[in-house]
Amino acid sequence: MEEKTNVFTNSNDITSTNAISTDYKEVPPKHVSEEEDFSKFKPAEELIRLDLGCGSSKREGFLGVDKARLEGVDIVYDLEVFPWPFVVENSVFEIFCSHYVEHTKDLIGFMKECYRILMPQCTVTIVAPYCASIRAFQDPTHVRMITENTFNYFNREWMKSISIEHYDSIDNCNFSMESLRYYFNPEWVNRGDEAREFARKHYFNVVMDIEFVLRKIGEKK
Repeated sequence: MEEKTNVFTNSNDITSTNAISTDYKEVPPKHVSEEEDFSKFKPAEELIRLDLGCGSSKREGFLGVDKARLEGVDIVYDLEVFPWPFVVENSVFEIFCSHYVEHTKDLIGFMKECYRILMPQCTVTIVAPYCASIRAFQDPTHVRMITENTFNYFNREWMKSISIEHYDSIDNCNFSMESLRYYFNPEWVNRGDEAREFARKHYFNVVMDIEFVLRKIGEKK
């Protein structure tokens, strides 16, 4: 996993901060047993929130899942091995995933698992480098670029609208896009809306990251 940063805000609240470097320190995980007993991560009274591919920057209030044994990781597991055994179907209230989807070799499998484990009408938030940013290209472990339309391929109505509903990506998977947010380069955060929008469409390195909030909808088919 690449280092996480908190560097930009959305266009509705335009401020910026400096990038925060995160030192990755290999330490034993807090809660993982040798027998991989995941039952302890299924609280009976608390809503389950997962930070998938969290590295050492786990979100507060979430269970951190990563294949690396890093500080803050609660569940050590390779997210490319399906199905995920640490939660059951329709049991997770919220998923957060920052700077992982550009690394996974099986994005369709990842999205289907998110759909399987999420409770109905609950959400997954995904942050990734924007396709027109150097952040999308510089890391040799990246296997794809993420555009505004990437996750429309997991929405049945959108797929039908362009006559590709036969694609495997919508099999047992259907998300609506609740919001899309651009994280602008600090040089652009104080520009006007019109200038930023033109630059986003025509220039490189204007938007650094992109964030999606997707909601699980519909029944599996």
